[in-house]
Amino acid sequence: MVHEFPVRVYYEDTDMGGIVYYANYLRYIERARSDWVRTLGVDQNAMREGDGVVFVVRRVEADYLKPAKFDDALLVRTVVKAVTGVRLIMGQEVLRGADLLFRAEVTVVCIRADGAPARLPANIRRRIH
Repeated sequence: MVHEFPVRVYYEDTDMGGIVYYANYLRYIERARSDWVRTLGVDQNAMREGDGVVFVVRRVEADYLKPAKFDDALLVRTVVKAVTGVRLIMGQEVLRGADLLFRAEVTVVCIRADGAPARLPANIRRRIH
């Protein structure tokens, strides 16, 4: 399953050189993951309140390949690479047309309110497969 999420680069996203500030790519891919979870029919507030768990990013490995600039129309593409009982590994890319600008591998896990690790809820694992 591939999820696509459009992003527009605003002036506030850029640095003094007029290119997207590196940390903003992490914001773009976070928004895309949140949108992807929503399209699966997962209510993260209900997950927190009902299951007592929340998603957190455990690891990000990122490659910055080409710069994005003010007013660029970007597309964030998300794919699931692996799902286990405790982790979800996703590949994410930011594209401008056919140009690959950024790619990341993101590992997401669940934690309880006390910060202890928790298994991914079974209903979520089923929706991902």
